[in-house]
Amino acid sequence: MNIVVQKYGGSSVSDAERMKNVAKKIQSKVLKGFKVLAVVSAMGDTTNRLIKLANEIVQRPEPRELDMLLTTGEQISASLLAMVLNEMGINARSVNAFQLKIITTSDFTEAQIKNVNREYIYQSLEKYDVLVVTGFQGITEEGDLTTLGRGGSDTSAVALAAYLKAPCEIYSNFPGIYTVDPKLYPQAKKLKYVTHDEMLEMAALGAKVLHPRSVEIAKKYNVTIYCASSFSDEEGSYVVSAYENYLEEPTVTGLSADDNQIQVTILNLPTDFLLVNKVFEVAAENNLNIDMISMINDHDKVNVSFSIVESGLENVDKVFNGFLKNVDGTKINYKNGLVKISIVGVGMRKARGVASRFFKAMENIPITLVTTSEIKISCLVPTEYKNRAVNILAKEFNL
Repeated sequence: MNIVVQKYGGSSVSDAERMKNVAKKIQSKVLKGFKVLAVVSAMGDTTNRLIKLANEIVQRPEPRELDMLLTTGEQISASLLAMVLNEMGINARSVNAFQLKIITTSDFTEAQIKNVNREYIYQSLEKYDVLVVTGFQGITEEGDLTTLGRGGSDTSAVALAAYLKAPCEIYSNFPGIYTVDPKLYPQAKKLKYVTHDEMLEMAALGAKVLHPRSVEIAKKYNVTIYCASSFSDEEGSYVVSAYENYLEEPTVTGLSADDNQIQVTILNLPTDFLLVNKVFEVAAENNLNIDMISMINDHDKVNVSFSIVESGLENVDKVFNGFLKNVDGTKINYKNGLVKISIVGVGMRKARGVASRFFKAMENIPITLVTTSEIKISCLVPTEYKNRAVNILAKEFNL
């Protein structure tokens, strides 16, 4: 049995015409001899509208009940798409997380998949050519409905592909994966291949084609992901484990720009390792998403800087002012209006002089923080320098 998992995002099924277009794509796969698991998101902005509705009715929606509400969006998409397929003569059936036994943790609104009932899938595919699956959702051991958080339909699709050892195709309004967001740099090249490691970095750094959680699963279970457009037959991009089977590693594969960054600096901390370590413990305990980190010794004091996204500023201020109120002489400074510019490439592991080229190209742009890994260089720059930095680095690294 040749099985393929396909995922169609909300924009792909946002109205009747687009849903019929998706059905034709699925039909073409069936005619080639494949059994298809078509994972669908809610239509258009349905999820956002449901969240807005919940917030209009109550101040703080209870997470379990919010998940109960949000899972209705994908059920509408799945049932409608199954109707279209059956009318076209394709033997299809819509199924939800309860029927597939997509077992998750009980972390409502951010659940993680623990298991999937493969036997039910195989048995169903003996009867049907297409199973239209509700993405973004699962159930707990106790039978409560859960959702998988942002990008959850990507996660659903890749997890199903991993359990079934099947290829995974992600269809959206993007025709593939680009070296740079074409909206920022219209001359950006479309990548034919990108590795899981590179895609993980690019997704975490702001690339919007795939969610990081889905790429983590793909890497762990060696799932090849094909990303293409729902609206054309243009060849897309492949996310693979390594370049060795395809071509040489490019030095730099992609560039991203992540907006709304703030640099937080805690000044005059005592040079006490336990206290400095406690800064990050407190951040973790309060679910603060700290990113780029720098520590500078100044005589008998330490200045700790890190970046956060702007939406987390209120929590950071509350948490650290409370934590530091009994530490004499400390002060917290905030620098906003920043953007994180990053280059990514597995070829950086072997290539020499990449950092030199990066900083030489950026020599006339003020940089406030820098962080690196063996396949990434990131820096914070003022937002007004964003377009200039993107253009300079895209040209420097032939992106």
